[in-house]
Amino acid sequence: MARYTAPKCKLCRREGTKLFLKGYRCNTSKCAFERRKYSPGQHGPNFRKKVTDYAIHLREKQKARRIYGVLEKQFRKYFKAADKKVGVTGENLLEILERRLDNVVYRMGFAVSRASARQIVCHGHIKVNDKKVDIPSYLVKPNTTIEIKESSRSNIQIQEALESITDVNRFGWLSVDKAQFKGEFLYIPKRDEVALEINDNLIVEFYSK
Repeated sequence: MARYTAPKCKLCRREGTKLFLKGYRCNTSKCAFERRKYSPGQHGPNFRKKVTDYAIHLREKQKARRIYGVLEKQFRKYFKAADKKVGVTGENLLEILERRLDNVVYRMGFAVSRASARQIVCHGHIKVNDKKVDIPSYLVKPNTTIEIKESSRSNIQIQEALESITDVNRFGWLSVDKAQFKGEFLYIPKRDEVALEINDNLIVEFYSK
């Protein structure tokens, strides 16, 4: 299964904003973006690069793709699916991305980052409607129960993630019970509920060229 294995902090610097790809570290002084708020590369912080319209559209697409931890081939597949659905394509795209199992596990507070959630899912720690699911890209449907397997509830990675979250029910489309290591995906969130600084219109324009 293909995945990004290069330094994650470099991605935040490239996009010029925090993508929160490394969990706790992103909120500390060790965060690479806090120490070097300029694009990576040999030219340094004073290097000026001409920004074209294409570059603006590309950076927005790359930012969304990297936030959700999706590679280009799959991201394009999601876009095509969103384009075929009734409604606004950009909003449909984000709705699909929010339904990914690794994202739902992260949003519920069972993992400190989407990368960590992906690992938890792949290692078979998650049950969906009482059935084990180990596919991070599995699309969760409304009124679906997500829970940590009983044998996995002592996992330090999961316990530390839950302890770090003070408000597990901070998202209206999710209901979480920390004591039972269980949550429910109530409904597909609308665009205004997904508080991400992503201009989905630019992504649509990028793929429409």
